[in-house]
Amino acid sequence: MHSSKELRSSDFEIEVGGRPGGIPELFGGFGEHDRLGVVLSEPCGAVGASALITATITAFYDIHRARADEFFIYPDYFLFHVGERLGDHRRLDVWPGHKEVVVEVEPQRILEAIDDRAITRLVVEDGEAGEPELDREEVASARARVLTCLAYSASGRVAGGDVRIRSNPVTEGYVTTTLEREPRADLPRAELVEDGVPVETYRRIDLDEALALLG
Repeated sequence: MHSSKELRSSDFEIEVGGRPGGIPELFGGFGEHDRLGVVLSEPCGAVGASALITATITAFYDIHRARADEFFIYPDYFLFHVGERLGDHRRLDVWPGHKEVVVEVEPQRILEAIDDRAITRLVVEDGEAGEPELDREEVASARARVLTCLAYSASGRVAGGDVRIRSNPVTEGYVTTTLEREPRADLPRAELVEDGVPVETYRRIDLDEALALLG
């Protein structure tokens, strides 16, 4: 919960479709019961979505701050590590550790893990879309629950991105610590810097494209 003391939503600048907004605009109907899920396949790849993750966690804490000065709760947000454990992202406030879930290199298993945790906002790595064979029951479950899908890149930038999130020094401090803990990670952030602060981009996609990117 360290970020609840160190970050506020005003620390992030978010543009959705070229217009200023926030997490409520990006994730229409956003609420405390939403469940964010980020799929990664590179060491510490989730740092490419670090601004999104911490901005969403901060929006969650905003809801609780409006009710009481003191609270103790973590959002049910998850990272899905494909194939093996790909780093420790606790500094991004994804905690407890069991919320970093290792899944098999198999689209069906990834989707099962997403459904089992009732993900409502799904973030997947951009890349070449496949045609994964997925059980229709699992697809139907996802279709009934997932409200928003985004494509991201471990590098922090996607082609054709229509969402921009300007980070901040606090979040970048979390990123630095995360990368230092994982010697395999090679994700330079300097190329994302605009006016002194990294800016990440994302692309809004539908569920069918998100599932194709699992393959």
